[in-house]
Amino acid sequence: MTVVVPKQKLAWITGASQGIGSAVALRLAAEGWTVAVSARQADKLSELSRASEALTGSIVPFELDVTDAEACTQAFEAIEEQQGAIDLVILNAGTHEPIDGKRFSVAPVRKLVEINLMGTVNCLAPVIERFVERQAGRIGVVASLAGYRGLPTSSGYGASKAGLINMCEALRPELMEQNVVLSCITPGFVRTPLTDRNPFPMPFLIDVDTAATRIVKGLESNRFEITFPRRFAYIMKFMRILPYWAYFAITRRTVPHDQ
Repeated sequence: MTVVVPKQKLAWITGASQGIGSAVALRLAAEGWTVAVSARQADKLSELSRASEALTGSIVPFELDVTDAEACTQAFEAIEEQQGAIDLVILNAGTHEPIDGKRFSVAPVRKLVEINLMGTVNCLAPVIERFVERQAGRIGVVASLAGYRGLPTSSGYGASKAGLINMCEALRPELMEQNVVLSCITPGFVRTPLTDRNPFPMPFLIDVDTAATRIVKGLESNRFEITFPRRFAYIMKFMRILPYWAYFAITRRTVPHDQ
């Protein structure tokens, strides 16, 4: 009699060296997943791998700069060659830099778009190709509630995240026809080294472990939008339907003033 050993579930997470990415990686590894993690900081990925040694699953580092499209394809192929077929991809790589509108310039916006938007596209392309071939796969793209509507100091960050939301909305129905489930993850304020850069109070701030729990639970379903915290999400959804005169009356109050 041949005993069939069930395949261990395999996930790939980008932007996993800190914050939400590392917390989700540890959460999945605790549930028995093998998790391939990618980021530019190889030392932090190694620390994350060591932190998983006592868990049921494991974390395997794959250093990657998501702005390099060819490297993204090579990383995806290397993971599948070494670890097997990927079941779940969470594209979380991103950065944040507040931009003073009075000193608006090209460089910071270009950086945010290259990492947040194009970095996701660079990874998404080989993933979709392979998942469509298999007629199976689960994808989570991490955007932000900041992508719902323009907010002061977020002209670059918000634009990059709004692009991700729009792209996911466009791809979702087409991929569902191929049995590939795509979800858009839109967190509010989560305490990470990136949000520590914000020059303003952050309402409904949550910790990364709470965020990781919401993401993992959301990905267990087939729903498109995984958003949290709920109260902040409802506020941002309401703001989307306000006429501009009312919306700008609110956002002008949040403009930071020079000391």
